[in-house]
Amino acid sequence: MRRVLVLRPEPGASATVAKARERGLDAFAVPLFEIESIEWSAQEPNQFDGLLLTSANAVRSAGERLSELRSLPVYAVGEATAEAAREAGFDIAATGNAGVGRLLASIDPDLKLLHLCGEDRRVVSASNQQITPIVVYRSKPIVDPDLSVARNAVALIHSPRAGHRFADLADNRGSIVIAAISEAAADAVGGGWMTIEVATSPNDDALLALAARLCDKLL
Repeated sequence: MRRVLVLRPEPGASATVAKARERGLDAFAVPLFEIESIEWSAQEPNQFDGLLLTSANAVRSAGERLSELRSLPVYAVGEATAEAAREAGFDIAATGNAGVGRLLASIDPDLKLLHLCGEDRRVVSASNQQITPIVVYRSKPIVDPDLSVARNAVALIHSPRAGHRFADLADNRGSIVIAAISEAAADAVGGGWMTIEVATSPNDDALLALAARLCDKLL
């Protein structure tokens, strides 16, 4: 069985490795980035109808000022983000399972949402809601991650940025299988790999299901 290479930052990397091992996969983590908090100023919560969260990293990085927004209901991109918000004392208004675009399409288009996000956030162009972004963290590249272990592995690509960096750093492309969480993440890695496939939904469970299938298929 091929090994599964997890490239996302901690603590998400360890969480994905644990879930992969529960599936019987030989998974290990080599994060390409680390999460770094950024100083930010909280807006008055009465200006907004809700809080948009597209990553659990925003909850973990926001610090004490997050409590000033606890009166706002949370619209979370996925269950992991929703769980982090619950643990921080928030009520969850809606939880998506197929990306932020689908989440926003499923809720009231007239909402005013405060979006706590990362420095490298993707703009949601088709949204009808009025969204105000505040950057609370950045993903800082880790210097010289040891990717010698990537040969013959199934590499999980959780974001376009990770895809670009993995493509810049990885050798032996022809031996590596790419399992991407989205079409954008798949496009970011470019060509030359043994094969590239995209998860059926943009979430960790679907990505691990794809990895399991690829491990069985490409022994």
